[in-house]
Amino acid sequence: MATPQRPLSPHLQVYRWQIQMVTSILHRATGIALSAGALVIAAALLALMLGSDAWNCFLGLASAWYGQVLLFAWTWAFAYHLCNGIRHVIQDFGHGYSISAFVRNSWLSVIGSLVITVLVWAYVMLGAGA
Repeated sequence: MATPQRPLSPHLQVYRWQIQMVTSILHRATGIALSAGALVIAAALLALMLGSDAWNCFLGLASAWYGQVLLFAWTWAFAYHLCNGIRHVIQDFGHGYSISAFVRNSWLSVIGSLVITVLVWAYVMLGAGA
């Protein structure tokens, strides 16, 4: 018996990228990045516990350009996950389900996370966080 030809499920190449799709993917990706960042925090605490040599080694890595880039990215991941999580909680209460509200709130999550990241790093770079 021959199998009928059925259409294939659409893949990402079929869909036009929309902000709702991007925010959903970014929410999952930032959750993974935050888990990896938690390991870095655990390593920092371990280095702090092991003494000044280990802590200075960790500080050297964290203050290098690549350490700063990773810390900046982790800060953005935290801010984005926070903003988008708040958006999800609001939706859990039944608000913001119209298409226009969904698009607006998605953009607010992205823009809000960038603003929070810049404010945190401005605070740190100006010496108040040191």
